[in-house]
Amino acid sequence: MNITINGEERTIASTDLLSLVAELGMASKKVAIEHNKKIISKADYEATKLSSGDNIEIVHFIGGG
Repeated sequence: MNITINGEERTIASTDLLSLVAELGMASKKVAIEHNKKIISKADYEATKLSSGDNIEIVHFIGGG
């Protein structure tokens, strides 16, 4: 399916946000996700289903100091 992630159109195999985070190689505890202009709680990643044409914005937190 084709969705837009951070402004870039991509083809993905995932059907929900939790599997999308894994497909992208990210840790779900270190990201914040907006799905079609709505911020999604981490507890709802698995329940949030993806559809072709969705717009996803992902912010990945990186620690350091």
